[in-house]
Amino acid sequence: MTTLSWITVVVFVAAYVLIATEKINRVAVALGGASIMLALGATDAEHAFFSEDAGIDWNVIFLLLGMMLIVGVLKRTGLFEYVAIWSAKKARGRPFPIMVILLVVTGVVSAALDNVTTVLLVAPVTLLVCERLGVPPVPFLIAEVLASNIGGAATLVGDPPNIIIASRSGLTFNDFLSVMAPFVLVVLIVLVVLCRIMFRKAFRYDAERVKQVMALREADAIRDRRLVVLSLAVLGAVLVAFGLHVVLHLEPSVVALLGGLLLLALSRLDATEVAKDVEWPTLVFFAGLFVMVGGLVETGVIDTLARSATDAVAGKLWPATMLMLWASAGLSAIVDNIPYVATMSPIVSELVNAEGGIGKAQVLWWALAIGADLGGNATAVGASANVVVLGIAERAGHRISFWGFTKYGLIVTVISVAMAVPYLWLRFFVF
Repeated sequence: MTTLSWITVVVFVAAYVLIATEKINRVAVALGGASIMLALGATDAEHAFFSEDAGIDWNVIFLLLGMMLIVGVLKRTGLFEYVAIWSAKKARGRPFPIMVILLVVTGVVSAALDNVTTVLLVAPVTLLVCERLGVPPVPFLIAEVLASNIGGAATLVGDPPNIIIASRSGLTFNDFLSVMAPFVLVVLIVLVVLCRIMFRKAFRYDAERVKQVMALREADAIRDRRLVVLSLAVLGAVLVAFGLHVVLHLEPSVVALLGGLLLLALSRLDATEVAKDVEWPTLVFFAGLFVMVGGLVETGVIDTLARSATDAVAGKLWPATMLMLWASAGLSAIVDNIPYVATMSPIVSELVNAEGGIGKAQVLWWALAIGADLGGNATAVGASANVVVLGIAERAGHRISFWGFTKYGLIVTVISVAMAVPYLWLRFFVF
């Protein structure tokens, strides 16, 4: 690597350490790191602002903005309170069954929708449920974001890296469903068990609060029935358009932004007040992080690491599979998995073709997908959904620190990726 490449690595590592130790506000660190990358020439304005592979992912930014606007309007209808009371009553006020319900809903919905969209919708409900029952919301929020990243791995459309892999490999929606979905289902079951163990202190039962919740009527929570119908209609249309984006030729980011602005206009609410609910610091943090990762891509750091690793195991399919799986999980815990997968895809394609291109060789694509999708759970900044939930929690007065998330996420990541080892071996090398 060049001198500039090494300097870029030092800047990125320093920024990451500051984010992890939380000595400086993470938004300031991300913007500072991005500024240094630009000043050094590791990236430039053209790549930082306009490159699909090495710049700010505006699709992510505007998808988040649009969905945050929709959630901001929904919050004013009382619908979240309705769902919170309903779910609490269904579980008889018992915290762990409530967590299981929320985990299952999050995991299943994330397989069909972007996992960020899912947590944006589920997190406000979670905060209200926990407030009603007097239980700490942080364990519930962490568990949900872990479920969203796991659930998103199940389908071709559930996580952006899967879409990149499909376009490069020729794998179909049914291929992802047949290979990834069974594995993801087992991982979600294991996650439920792990949450019962990791968060056991959070499942305290307050009989008096439960009695009060059971006496509530869900219907009384609705404050504006017209706005509920309007919001659900717009949200439903947005979700349908997400599923039909290939047919409609509209990116999910465009659909979300149009839906958010349309609902804001039709709601007759004060736009300034709704805009206050947008997680602006989260959006800015993402922008800075994208520019920093872009510096690593542009200076060839990620490409060098990827090629060195794959060259070391060329012609050795099982070692190559294991290296692909664990390296993808490790790197996706540190850098955004979208540019990582975009960089790795052509290299994996070469390896697969060198192994014959069909049959067992396809295991390398699945190792890349599982590692990249599940590795995001390892740290607080490993996946977009993680950052969004941390922002929502902080605004609600329940700050989740970098290590407060990572100490649980790392456990789940190691166990879930380890589960992939026998699964890939049995599926592609035995049967």
